[in-house]
Amino acid sequence: MPHLHLEYTANLPELDTDKALLRLNHTLVASGQFGAEFDIKSRAVKVESFRVGTAMNPRGFVAVRLALLSGRSPQIKKQLSENLLAVLQELGPWPADIQVQLSVELLDIDRESYSKVAIGQ
Repeated sequence: MPHLHLEYTANLPELDTDKALLRLNHTLVASGQFGAEFDIKSRAVKVESFRVGTAMNPRGFVAVRLALLSGRSPQIKKQLSENLLAVLQELGPWPADIQVQLSVELLDIDRESYSKVAIGQ
């Protein structure tokens, strides 16, 4: 735990997702909210088919969804969200001809029903 999902639109080809995931993971480790760096699972998914609003001008997005075990205070979740958003902003520069929206969403996973096992080294 946690699981970090990064979705980004295909019209942002300069986005270095490996760098982005590593920086986001480092931010989570630095928060002190998670037991071990090994617990953080992140992935990036390029969205080929998308629409932002109704206008025809070029738009795109980078959206982070962080799912974590329930029980953290609203203040801790707000701080995590703001720190992750700051990382997204630093990933630029963004294309000048595309309006890009950056967002972070935190979701609670029910602690009682979550199961996990680590196999191997």
